[in-house]
Amino acid sequence: MTRPMTAATVTAREVHLVRRPSGMPDPDDFALVDRDLEAPGEGEVLVANHHFSVDPYMRGRMNDVPSYVPPFALDAPMDGRAVGEVLASRSDGVAVGDLVTSNLAWRTHGVVPAKHVQKVDASEGVSPSAFLGVLGVPGLTAWVGLLDKASFREGDAVFVSGAAGAVGSLVGQLAKLKSASRVVGSAGSAEKVRWLTEELGYDAAFNYKDAPVVDQLREVIPDGVDVYFDNVGADHLEAAIACANDFARVAACGAIAHYNDTDDDPTPGPRNLFQIVKKRLSIQGFIVTDSMDRMRPFLSEVTPWVAEGRVKFAETVVEGIDRAVEGFRGMLRGENTGKMIIKV
Repeated sequence: MTRPMTAATVTAREVHLVRRPSGMPDPDDFALVDRDLEAPGEGEVLVANHHFSVDPYMRGRMNDVPSYVPPFALDAPMDGRAVGEVLASRSDGVAVGDLVTSNLAWRTHGVVPAKHVQKVDASEGVSPSAFLGVLGVPGLTAWVGLLDKASFREGDAVFVSGAAGAVGSLVGQLAKLKSASRVVGSAGSAEKVRWLTEELGYDAAFNYKDAPVVDQLREVIPDGVDVYFDNVGADHLEAAIACANDFARVAACGAIAHYNDTDDDPTPGPRNLFQIVKKRLSIQGFIVTDSMDRMRPFLSEVTPWVAEGRVKFAETVVEGIDRAVEGFRGMLRGENTGKMIIKV
């Protein structure tokens, strides 16, 4: 049953981008704005967010440059994935009280066409916030990247950079469940390395800050890399190329080492690109939004594993819309284990 609103009774608090960052975003690049919302119109719903996601790709959207997704507008709320409860509805397909995901991140409340929300079934005992991470777009990214883009095969040796993040932490577990011969990962702290090996089942992991990546990678995967899942770029991609076996495959998902680059201070890229030719490597860049039709089979396979505890996940939760920018900056610095979530 739908319930119409007749007055603008909800004030939303929103995070607006007010200045294009140079390098690492500064708190002064953002502003908190309170805005009264109009009642939902025909076919619309009002959603109160419980949690929303902050992700590395959002840094690129803060620049006013052409990309695969439009840049954030200045002096307007930013967007991204969120999960929340429907407070009012003027749509027959979405009811008051439904738990939904939407693109209404960076705010406490929002009004959106009902066709732009997706109902969440948390009946299997999975936390709703999981639908922003392990069972959301980051999880789909890991699944599509490993299986579709890197063409993973049983017995492959797999290297995952940024392995303690929302995407990387699932890539390694999927590879283990699908009988990889060896799975190794890089992370930014000894604590994250222990989490990967002691909790997630990685065969080995290393702190990329301890020594050159290529030296540490050769030590943990002496027989070479068949599949590299790249979340970092820079020295990690160079090391993976150096350690790759003939006909290895690379799923190029992200390059967080480069996201805060400026024209005056670019991060160096791989210096060994000719080995791509010599080793006949395949490197497939991908954007997960091209593969949203794979969400249903992904959820069919992975949701039971999460419910059964065969796939584990972590969340780093920052509480309060007022601390959303702090959480975003922390994510860019690698302070999160698993998915960085803002609890509204």
